[in-house]
Amino acid sequence: MTGGNKKLHVIGASETKKNRPKVLKSSDHSTHSHNQGVSTLNISRKQHNGSLYTGVGVIAISVVSWFVYQGYLETRVNSPLTENKVAFPSIHDFPERYWGSFRPGVYFGMKSRDTHSLLAGLMWFMPDVAAAGNLNLRHLCDQGDNLEQYGWKEHDGRNFGVQVIIDKFIQLETSFVTKLGGNHGGDWTARIQVEPRMKELKGQQVTLYFYLTLDDNGKGLLQPIRMIDNMDTSGMDASESVKFLGLSAVHGHTEKLGDFRVSFHHANQQSIVHTAFLSTTVASPHLVKDALQSGLRLMEDKRSKERHISLAGALFAKEDNLKQPNFVVHQVTGKLPLQLEIVYESNSFAERGILLRGEVYDALLQKYREQFRIQFENKFRLNEKGFSEEEQDFAKSAMSNLVGGIGYFYGSSKVQSVHNKEPVPYWNAPLYTAVPSRSFFPRGFLWDEGFHNLIISQWDREISFDIMAHWFDLMNVEGWIPREQILGSEARARVPDEFVVQRNNQGNPPTFFLVLDAMFKNRPVRDISTLELEQLNRMWPRLVSWYNWFNTSLHGSEPGTYYWRGRDTASVRELNPKSLSSGLDDYPRASHPTTYERHLDLRCWITLAAKVMASIADIIGREGRKYHETFVFLSNNELLNAQHWSEKAKRYADYGLHSSNVTLRRPKSIAGQPKPDKIRWVSEEPTPRFVDDTFGYVSLFPLIVEILQPDSPQLGQLLQDLRNPNLLWTKYGLRSLSKTSPLYNKRNTEHDPPYWRGPIWINVNYLVARALHHYSVVEGPHQTRALLLYNELRENLITNVLREYRKTGYIWEQYNDANGAGQGCRPFTGWSTLVLPLMSETYV
Repeated sequence: MTGGNKKLHVIGASETKKNRPKVLKSSDHSTHSHNQGVSTLNISRKQHNGSLYTGVGVIAISVVSWFVYQGYLETRVNSPLTENKVAFPSIHDFPERYWGSFRPGVYFGMKSRDTHSLLAGLMWFMPDVAAAGNLNLRHLCDQGDNLEQYGWKEHDGRNFGVQVIIDKFIQLETSFVTKLGGNHGGDWTARIQVEPRMKELKGQQVTLYFYLTLDDNGKGLLQPIRMIDNMDTSGMDASESVKFLGLSAVHGHTEKLGDFRVSFHHANQQSIVHTAFLSTTVASPHLVKDALQSGLRLMEDKRSKERHISLAGALFAKEDNLKQPNFVVHQVTGKLPLQLEIVYESNSFAERGILLRGEVYDALLQKYREQFRIQFENKFRLNEKGFSEEEQDFAKSAMSNLVGGIGYFYGSSKVQSVHNKEPVPYWNAPLYTAVPSRSFFPRGFLWDEGFHNLIISQWDREISFDIMAHWFDLMNVEGWIPREQILGSEARARVPDEFVVQRNNQGNPPTFFLVLDAMFKNRPVRDISTLELEQLNRMWPRLVSWYNWFNTSLHGSEPGTYYWRGRDTASVRELNPKSLSSGLDDYPRASHPTTYERHLDLRCWITLAAKVMASIADIIGREGRKYHETFVFLSNNELLNAQHWSEKAKRYADYGLHSSNVTLRRPKSIAGQPKPDKIRWVSEEPTPRFVDDTFGYVSLFPLIVEILQPDSPQLGQLLQDLRNPNLLWTKYGLRSLSKTSPLYNKRNTEHDPPYWRGPIWINVNYLVARALHHYSVVEGPHQTRALLLYNELRENLITNVLREYRKTGYIWEQYNDANGAGQGCRPFTGWSTLVLPLMSETYV
């Protein structure tokens, strides 16, 4: 015991003695009867029992209260914030964005913004080149298909889109146009045009499958109408009739869409070899490809002996008495070139006029394309800046792929807090969001989405607000938003189980503050629309909760310090335990995670958040003093330098329990046993210190968020180091980790290649270029150097991304710091699309 405890013990003893009951003398007993003595004994027993019952009752209440409180804590992670929703609830608020290409994970598909939408999609293959047992059927965007190129050439996010897909032997152009009318989102038409890539392939066959199904738990009616049912086939021979075994239309009904009709039209009947259909049931939309392949048969024409890979028609299980399909496919096999038009018509659209196909479709599509080109130049001024037509087409395609990659998802995440033994479901909710990569990451990522909307907000502010509104509506009662959104069976089917569960102590960088800062910085209130002010007011309570979650959940051991949660303190196979929640994954931190770490990038994100919160408060007339005071405190250069500047290494750095001498080594093998994995070996004991043996993207964050004073010596040192080719500088952009850092290009486990340990990432390069532009126009001793660095870095980035696009047909996830080659996944038209504002120099 401590001295204090002893003192308390003595005081307690003294009080006990002082209050001890008086002891009766023997003479006193003579004045009491025997019965009174018994009565006194009984009273004493009752008092004792009463105290016992009271004690038990208190304990019982405490135990019950504890369990009730634990139950309350368990429910917080999946309890929605009770503030009003930010997203407008009705399709009628934005009817021109009700239908769209909101299925980014498929090569081409259409979907409405409903919770249980009708889904439309395309699959194709070439019968003449199909290998035995493998049709090479295309459907989901997949790197393994090795397409030469695919992506939107023009897409406005509202009315139309034009996409080119270059397969091995054919080129497809998929386009669509929407048309407002009626009470259920209007009409749309899609066109699939297939051309041979080589003259000698003209006349070869291609098979297209266009299907309709219902999203998860969708209920509705799909009734296939066969071509042959509406035709006189009496004078038609068998070889001719096979052209008309497919569908003329599908009639349907859902609660949200009402009655509708989807019809199929072939531009040139002479090129049609065979049509067919499939009408069946499918358990989930992610199984449609399997269901289609299960419905294929090899059919032979009795007269011509021609064989066709054909859909089997109506196909239901024997026990299915209703025989009501939720998956209907129209097949057309034809000779190249081939065209198929699909026309969706809502029955509530009473006065639509001429059918939206053929020349009518051409005219409306051309009108929208002209409007798109004019709007693009007005916003980004690339022609005015002297870019070539080819470079402008690249930029249009880059932005169109970002906008065309916007999806609409519905479902629930799987989440877990420290109070939950097992993951629990989040509530069902919709999400309207862009995606980083249609092939590899066709779902929503929180920190990516901020970067996406730095571009989308320049193109269409209304779309950006709508996207942010949907994300903020996913906030729980704690102010936390799950960082990765895997909603619905289509998204869930493409994610390994270990990445599905989201944990509420981990939150991605709050990059939406970048967007709000860019949208409203230096904008007088008189220039802000009434709708935008309304949306900011609706958003404000959730912004407050989000900011509070970051500021309170991720704070460090000292005022002004913060650290990312989620690093594995018991990891033995990681060279440096990852900080996934930071977004920078394997970027080197302190070698030994502790609760007194200081993460520089997180501090800077919260500094930015405080600044933007103060600014928005001023715009909408809310109390913002505490945010302003926090910004002043966190942006104080003296405090920043005290907590994060290494005078020894002359750089900004994290702080923590760190050793520079950490390697991966393989333990000795045991005879007859599999070779063991490499484990971490620490050859020098860690000490509390700056992580200043590392120089990379994290070191640049005070520059990135523009909190360094223009005359700061630290700014001068950063700019000097930035241009050093032995550190971050390359002729392709800034590498993520300096060549002198101990973990440069090192694997984090023997199975995990380096990710943020050398490659060039466009999102951070964009932020650095933007900051250099800022310091190049602010008076100070480093202004000239900032301008020179800005111009050179901008030119390097644009040149390399364009060069790799010409060479490979794709914008990439990251670029090799040694040769500039694109690497990682493709297409990555998420934050790598930030090359566009670098070209246009539109930073606010």
